[in-house]
Amino acid sequence: MTLPLPVLARIGGYTVKKALTAKRYPLVLMLEPLFRCNLACPGCGKIDYPDPILNQRMSYEQCMEAIDECGAPAVSIAGGEPLLHKDMPRIVQGYLAKKKFVILCTNALLLKKKIDDYKPDPFFTWSIHLDGDQAMHDHAVDLAGTYDVAVEAINLAKSRGFRVQVNCTVFEGADADRLAAFFDEMERLDVEITLSPGYAYERASDQEHFLTRERTKTFFREVFAKGDGAKKWKFTNSPLFLDFLAGNRSYECTPWSMPLRTIFGWQKPCYLLGEGYVKTFKELMEDTEWDKYGVGKYEKCGDCMVHCGFEGTAAAEGVKRPLEFLKVARKGVRTSGPMAKDIDLSHARPAEDVYSTHVERELARIKATKPGSAKHVVSAD
Repeated sequence: MTLPLPVLARIGGYTVKKALTAKRYPLVLMLEPLFRCNLACPGCGKIDYPDPILNQRMSYEQCMEAIDECGAPAVSIAGGEPLLHKDMPRIVQGYLAKKKFVILCTNALLLKKKIDDYKPDPFFTWSIHLDGDQAMHDHAVDLAGTYDVAVEAINLAKSRGFRVQVNCTVFEGADADRLAAFFDEMERLDVEITLSPGYAYERASDQEHFLTRERTKTFFREVFAKGDGAKKWKFTNSPLFLDFLAGNRSYECTPWSMPLRTIFGWQKPCYLLGEGYVKTFKELMEDTEWDKYGVGKYEKCGDCMVHCGFEGTAAAEGVKRPLEFLKVARKGVRTSGPMAKDIDLSHARPAEDVYSTHVERELARIKATKPGSAKHVVSAD
């Protein structure tokens, strides 16, 4: 990752200190201040809420409280489409004033219109959603032309002096040659890539195109082999996480490393798996039964190898074993030979049906509130 030195120093210093003093700590606040989006991606589990929910927004004050509560050195703002939030420029500026590294995720459809609301800053990055080449991405988001808009936005942002990366989620059916060629194109555009296999959100309309665990490892070995063990391309991911994707490491997830705050509150147990909400970050950390979740522990987690679950694990190993980090960074990801022994999935507890009672409670609260007075007020009951 080629972050500016002040950002690296701040995040690195925080991580080393926490690794020595805390059992669990956040690295990145995942913030979803709204669920409303101007796309309807089949693999998304965020956009099928009733309109009264989609019309809700976290306020500026709530967004600032979230980062103050958890203390993470970085925040990734997603949604929904965050550029639909009218207070987003103020929210970003508020985080920058706190010296937080801000990653603003967007599908880029509104970026050209909104870019003048933002200024380049070493602590600020645009993260553009691109799930592969033109055909792959437009299919993933179910709207033709979005790839071209995103590439135009990348070039525009870079010309204005912004730091830009792309967020690439890979689904079943992806072709290794085409994905490698897409990485080549991102190298030509001089942007880094945040890479992750997709997660099978329970609310997603398409449940057939998420990678299984074994398919993830064999597929990424094939892709990385086309790029000199992934050294050919620039990733925001840790080299150890990429090595994990290729089956060379067996990791347990670190779900608390990237906690999620939404209009409902703090999501339990993690960004990917919603099984309840609490009002405070302290409740999330202290009251969540962490040992009940994760690969080998819970059936819903069985195929998960997503970056927001395992990047924290890779980061912790990098702190504890810096020579191992440097070895993979220098030599690249191994793409042949035996894979690491994986976690036994046979004893995982069965998946539970967790009903969306938080939705019903929020709808009832909205209905009981006078019209217009609850626009920026949310409940985490």
